[in-house]
Amino acid sequence: PSDLVRQRPDIRASEALLHVASASVGVATANLYPRITLSANYGSEAIKTGDLFSGPSAVWSLGGQLLQPIFHGGALTAKRRAAIAAYDQAQAQYRETVLQAFQNVADVLKALEMDARTLAAQTEAADAARQTLDLIDNQYKVGAVNYLSLLIAQREYLQTRIALTQAQTQRFADTAALFQALGGGWWRRGVPI
Repeated sequence: PSDLVRQRPDIRASEALLHVASASVGVATANLYPRITLSANYGSEAIKTGDLFSGPSAVWSLGGQLLQPIFHGGALTAKRRAAIAAYDQAQAQYRETVLQAFQNVADVLKALEMDARTLAAQTEAADAARQTLDLIDNQYKVGAVNYLSLLIAQREYLQTRIALTQAQTQRFADTAALFQALGGGWWRRGVPI
């Protein structure tokens, strides 16, 4: 279930923001320490083209640089604390997004369970109404009941068919809501987009 819910766009966006906040903490921490830069160059120079690749025309250089933050009035430490606070906020937001996603999926699954019960009950009611209609229709043909009884049975049967159709519609809508709650696309996993 976690793998299915993790593909939701809101969770992926929140996770990306958490990674950015984590990287910001790393950058702020690295700014507290000295920076060492090493560089090297190699090449050749000559006045004539023929002397370009000869031994005496080789030129090289090696250099180093050390940059130490000496005094920034606590700004670097404050930036690091701010980055840590932003990371904590992103982590809390990520946790909240994940919990909301699981709640959303659980709600839709519960709705689908209720839809299945409703659909089964409406199917039974429609079958019973159909049997009643057939019975009253046969009784009307032999003259045992009046036309009003037949019309009432037809109306009740049609109302149960409408209720059955509404139950099916709700089941389809909740199934689509489940696909949305899960983020969709798990059936295409591994397929290049």
